[in-house]
This record gives sequence, structure tokens and C-alpha cells, in this order.
Amino acid sequence: QVQLVESGGGLVQPGGSLRLSCAASGRILSINAMAWYRQVPGKERELVAGITSGGSTNYADSVKGRFTISRDNAKNTVSLQMTSLKPEDTAVYYCNAQIRTTFLSSNYGAYWGQGTQVTVSS
Repeated sequence: QVQLVESGGGLVQPGGSLRLSCAASGRILSINAMAWYRQVPGKERELVAGITSGGSTNYADSVKGRFTISRDNAKNTVSLQMTSLKPEDTAVYYCNAQIRTTFLSSNYGAYWGQGTQVTVSS
């Protein structure tokens, strides 16, 4: 069993900052890429930022220069530092990780957290 648990969401004023964190636990042999997605009602879940096991990152155009993704491989955690937040950043944010759980297969499965609400409003 693998669990991803997010924390750090909440209500913030436009221009403010928030830091989201996600911790993976359970039977984990290794973690490949980790990422943050977000979703608003009626729309598809979209990639916000991703990071490889080696530390290479990629960002959605809408958050470049404002959000920073980082990870701690020793602790199996990934974080998202969000600054200069805008009302359009309001969404449920989900942590995602590609995790290998068994020596019997070299495949990595996709695991998701339960989501954390971020609301940007005055």
C-alpha cells in the first residue's frame, strides 16, 4: 500500500503565498517523477509542475516564475512553493508520484493524493 498525503492548502489573498507539501509512505522501492496537478469544477485536471528524480523541472506557462517545485528524495516528499497567487489559481491541488512498489516488476504505478483546496480571494 502506498499513500500520498498533501498539506498546506487554504485561503490566501491575491498576491500572497502558500506552500503545499506531499509525503509518500508505504511500500516504496523507488519514486520516479513527482508532480502537482490542479482541478476546478467542470474542467479537466491540469499539470501545474513536475520534477524528475534527478531534479529536472517543468511548469505550466500560467505558473512559470511564480511557482517552484522541489523534492526531498530521502524523505519521499515533494513541495510546491506558490507566490504572487491569483484568483485563477483557485483549485484543488493534487500530488502525483510514479512509484515502484515491488522487485517483481520494473514498472512504476501512478499514485495520487486526496487533494488540498487552495482558494485565492480577497
